[in-house]
Amino acid sequence: MDLRDFLAHVDSGALIEAGSEAHQFMHHRAQEALRVVAELNGSYRDPDEVRALLSELTGRPVDDSVALFPPFYSEFGQNLHLGKDVFINMGCRFQDTGGITIGDGSLIGHGSTLTTLNHGVDPDRRGDMLPAPVVIGRQVWLGASVTVVPGVTIGDGAIVGAGAVVTKDVPANAIVAGVPARVIRSTGYEA
Repeated sequence: MDLRDFLAHVDSGALIEAGSEAHQFMHHRAQEALRVVAELNGSYRDPDEVRALLSELTGRPVDDSVALFPPFYSEFGQNLHLGKDVFINMGCRFQDTGGITIGDGSLIGHGSTLTTLNHGVDPDRRGDMLPAPVVIGRQVWLGASVTVVPGVTIGDGAIVGAGAVVTKDVPANAIVAGVPARVIRSTGYEA
């Protein structure tokens, strides 16, 4: 299995069975991602060096407008897509195997966690994983320590309050907060 085949498998939402070729590929690829992340987090890096390492991690160019404050953690890297003018604050954890897309102008608060894999419910198949992408729209603001679970889409212009756990889709221009996150009101703006 190569990266293209693996991403096609994951992007289709197909199960990653424990011990399968896809599962083994994922673990092998994780070692490369962990190496790049260790280099990113190991000492001071200027913004250009950070973007170069992000490009290596994701396997594609990262726009000069992207800013990230380490430390940063990703267990796969190759299914992470960053728009222009994205800012990711310190201590974020991205489990991007199932796919994470962050739209132009979005801000990710420090200590936020984006997850894209669920484990099997059957205890005998708990090692199986079901991928589901996280999509963050344009001009979204995630406050500090937000958790977004697999399969969630956050609409353009939305704001997610600090500490929220987002378990379902967030409408565009909504403000959500709480555990689980619920709509508080509209921003009153169009993104």
